[in-house]
Amino acid sequence: MAVVRRWSLLAVAVAAACAAFWLVRLPTPFLFGGLVGALVYALARPARPLALPGRWFTGGQAVVGAVVGAAVDWRSLVALGPSWVLVVAVSCFSLAVSVLAGQLLVRHRVSRATATFSSIAGGAAGLTALAEELGADARVVAVLQYLRLLVVLVTMPVVVFLVFGGEDSGATTALEAVTGHTLLRDFSYAAAAIGLGLLAGTWLRLPSGAILGPLLVAALLALVPWWSGAEVPPVVVAVGYLCIGIQVGLKFTVASLRAIGAMVPTALLTIALTLLACAGLAAVLTLATDQTPLEAYLATTPGGIYAVMGTAAATGSDVTFVAAAQVLRLLIVLASAPFVAAYLKRFSDASDDDDDQRLAG
Repeated sequence: MAVVRRWSLLAVAVAAACAAFWLVRLPTPFLFGGLVGALVYALARPARPLALPGRWFTGGQAVVGAVVGAAVDWRSLVALGPSWVLVVAVSCFSLAVSVLAGQLLVRHRVSRATATFSSIAGGAAGLTALAEELGADARVVAVLQYLRLLVVLVTMPVVVFLVFGGEDSGATTALEAVTGHTLLRDFSYAAAAIGLGLLAGTWLRLPSGAILGPLLVAALLALVPWWSGAEVPPVVVAVGYLCIGIQVGLKFTVASLRAIGAMVPTALLTIALTLLACAGLAAVLTLATDQTPLEAYLATTPGGIYAVMGTAAATGSDVTFVAAAQVLRLLIVLASAPFVAAYLKRFSDASDDDDDQRLAG
């Protein structure tokens, strides 16, 4: 009965947090709600710890992979034409700038992996799900990634309407456009992408296969006529994100929360540097392509992909170009993350060896 009571308290805390974030329309309210609800439980009852079964967390990772794969629009990517090389270069440069800015966090005695994946521009949900596998502290990554996302979402309307003079054209938003999907198609798509993706991740020995396998399979299944335009059903997304959020939230302690709080001013500085760098990249993109300054800004905004696409549609911008650029960066982030983590591990090991040799000498 004691265990049932603990899980019930956790469920109440998580449900309350999710409802609050959903009402204020925070992106991925179930991931962040699960994290905050579990955090509250973990801090309130430290002597009664809980942990989700590992398979639940793996399932959550697979859901995130499928969601990202479903966002891949092959026609949009092809429509980039000759611009794709420039868009990839701009995306890589924005990631490099955000990573370099994030190294300021190392002064707070976090590992380079944690500093790097906490500051990478884009893929907040995916990086939170992958953090532990990448050798980073998932608690720090989750909080600072969503801090960046919050700053982007708050500043984007101001920049769009005050700087670029964008106006709502009344265009249909992406959310409204998908309401006609059939449940059968969407649920079968999600089941195939997650099931086959997990198998593919294992068989192909993909790094971070629980995410990259479903991502790859979901993107390929979108080419099948029956699943053209299909998406992962909201209820599946909610359950997957809840698993990730709860898993991370249960690991918080008072000490870890204080340590993360001390990082916030530095994190805000890194976010500001990233936003300025992306604004500069938008200017380059405007000069090198036929896109408007507003479209270039939306294409290079560091995060909030669904809000960005909604804004592009509402302002009558080139949604295809903006979506393609944002999805390309997201794919680059998740595909490169395991290799970046491996490099950081080797770099850290080499530094430790050098320190050992100096101490021995």
